[in-house]
Amino acid sequence: MQSNTLNEKQLAQYRRDGYIIIRDFCSSAETEKMYNAAVTDTAMSKNALDLNDQTGKKTRLSLWFTPGNDVFGYLTRSKKMITPVAQLLGEHAPVCHFHSKLMQKEPRVGGAWEWHQDYGYWYKNQFMFPDELMSVMVALTRANKQNGCLQVIKGSHRLGRVNHGFAGEQVGADMVMVENALKTMELVYCELEPGDALFFHSNLLHRSEANLSDTPRWSIISCYSLQSNLAYNETSTSWKVPVDIVPDEAILGWAAAPLSDNNFLSKENDPALKKTGWEQ
Repeated sequence: MQSNTLNEKQLAQYRRDGYIIIRDFCSSAETEKMYNAAVTDTAMSKNALDLNDQTGKKTRLSLWFTPGNDVFGYLTRSKKMITPVAQLLGEHAPVCHFHSKLMQKEPRVGGAWEWHQDYGYWYKNQFMFPDELMSVMVALTRANKQNGCLQVIKGSHRLGRVNHGFAGEQVGADMVMVENALKTMELVYCELEPGDALFFHSNLLHRSEANLSDTPRWSIISCYSLQSNLAYNETSTSWKVPVDIVPDEAILGWAAAPLSDNNFLSKENDPALKKTGWEQ
């Protein structure tokens, strides 16, 4: 990435489409370092959550809240990350880190993610303003149609929040509205090379197929909010603490703490997976 700052064309594209892709956001050396940490640090596998899709295949992720001094913490706190996030969220309040998650789609066994909006989950955390929430996915391995890359419905963030219920152990969007959106808007396969980044709005409808290929699909997704965006049903605290920004060179140049220092989420403590009565 030649500049931390997004140009007007990129900002307009995000407002129109609900997402932008920045190629080569991370260098090959940065991506390799993060992938090696993901596969070798036992804290990731020890704290991984398995969520069944509607066919019973498992989607695996490890989720933590406060960004630390590990290699992923340096990425989520880096200037090259926070600068564009601040632009896209509006810059009227400090950027805070809600959580990050390592998505682990193994060959042949990695399950699907059903159609959903991130705010379909985070509505249960009672965040007030979906326009002040977003996610950034950085590909650690190649993501393509064959291994279940992310699919998005371009412009669907402008629908507002769609009703969500349960789809397997996941939270899924009302399929009538999804089908209507697919008739109206373009379906896009977000194929990424290692190091590419996808920035997307909390109300963008997205999904991914099961990984039936012979190659893994791993990615890190960091989710951000503005400090002005109150969450009335969230027990973690990082969502209201401004990010302690570090220089970009921290990812490669600074000593990295072990991932076991992170405060990981357990499945029983996830409010999005608890039934409230209105999911039916």
